[in-house]
Amino acid sequence: MFAIISVGNKQYKVEKDQVFLSEKSGKNPGEEFNASVLLVADGNKVNVGASPLAGAKVVLKVVEDLRGKKIRGFKYKRRKNYKRAWGHRQDLQKLQVVSIVPA
Repeated sequence: MFAIISVGNKQYKVEKDQVFLSEKSGKNPGEEFNASVLLVADGNKVNVGASPLAGAKVVLKVVEDLRGKKIRGFKYKRRKNYKRAWGHRQDLQKLQVVSIVPA
């Protein structure tokens, strides 16, 4: 059984007990929350409907907070003495799928 869920405006294909990285959702480590379910498939039976799928439920647990890889950027204009460097690290959360309940 698998489900396609929406967390933080991104979609993920998940199975029970799977651990995956997502953008930070504002929940604390150890908390559980429900994700918006777009599709649930169990063998040959597939449930698809309006978003979110009525009656279906995917419970996620926040395992830990972490930060992504550093991204560096650099702007440069020749002969103008213009140089700008910048960097960014995305806040991420490791999420675990606790249960998938089909509609």
